[in-house]
Amino acid sequence: MVMDPGTYSPVPSDLILRAPKVLLHDHLDGGVRPATIVELAHQTGYSGLPSADPQALGEWFLTAANSGSLELYLETFAHTVSVMQTRDAIRRVARECAVDLGVDGVVYAEVRFAPELHCEGGLDLHAVIDETLAGFAEGQAQAAAAGHPIRIGVLLTAIRSAAKSSDIAKLAVEYRDRGVVGFDIAGAEAGFPPTRHLDAFEYLRRENAHFTIHAGEGFGLPSIWEAIQWCGADRLGHGVRIVDDITIGPDGQPVLGRLAAYVRDRRIPLEMCPSSNVQTGAAASIAEHPIGMLRRLGFRVTINTDNRLMSGTTMTREMTLLSEAFGYGLNDLQWFTVNAMKSAFIPFDERLSIIDERIKPAYSALKAVLAERLTERPN
Repeated sequence: MVMDPGTYSPVPSDLILRAPKVLLHDHLDGGVRPATIVELAHQTGYSGLPSADPQALGEWFLTAANSGSLELYLETFAHTVSVMQTRDAIRRVARECAVDLGVDGVVYAEVRFAPELHCEGGLDLHAVIDETLAGFAEGQAQAAAAGHPIRIGVLLTAIRSAAKSSDIAKLAVEYRDRGVVGFDIAGAEAGFPPTRHLDAFEYLRRENAHFTIHAGEGFGLPSIWEAIQWCGADRLGHGVRIVDDITIGPDGQPVLGRLAAYVRDRRIPLEMCPSSNVQTGAAASIAEHPIGMLRRLGFRVTINTDNRLMSGTTMTREMTLLSEAFGYGLNDLQWFTVNAMKSAFIPFDERLSIIDERIKPAYSALKAVLAERLTERPN
């Protein structure tokens, strides 16, 4: 008797590559191709790269990001941001991002970036956003022509240690009918609580705009509590430390604290990034990542890449690692994917269309392929 192909694990990597994916937490400046960094550094005169060899540079980013510290992890971005200070560079990076995600099987992605970080070369915030959107449009067209149609929504990020969040929030509203779908704050969490940016969040709520907040990655439960209860976040960027509010009772069963129960009951999406969380010390290993427990408890968990360059990763790789660590089958991967699509910042009918027309049919087809393979296996 052949087992249900939807529960078979680990899922073969070639099927995971073909599976439709939804990505909610991906940083534009954290996913630049190493070869592109080298070329842009040469074009712009940036001389600070640790290596001019693309392969060695990619390995350097991965090694440097394995610091066990969010603050040290963030320091690697100095190089990618430094080469993204011209119109052509910004447009190219956005275009290549769309193409790369399409090849990885991503059908919908929300890619975030901080416009204020790209004004050192004389560009203003509007120019940075315009070039990014143009690059994504070009990349989506290229991906579709290559047989990898993808839709990308942009999140405008404000740096939590700076003071431009209100300006960036207004730009998110200004551009929301031109490809921007939401707002975010990012950067070092300790010492920079989200409540420092209440004006921005209050403005966004008045404007019926969507926003997510990096919380519960480098700092604990207070960061999550403020992001939800004070700032009104629609989603939590990472949110991995919510497990600090879950204990194991005398009977060996998990007991949710008030905050964890609220997050689960309200279906607040958690944008989890397993490999990145291990690198920054938010999780000890993939096998010990809280995503396993949170999935069992029914939290609205999603799988994300965070920074593909720094983690040397893709959505295919993240799903493969989780399938191997937790025994996830195609049913589980579909559950994560539908969770993410439900949690996207585009209109409900558009989310539903992608779920019904792209995600569910593709997973049904993959299960059929796997079932055929299983029946062909020798006893």
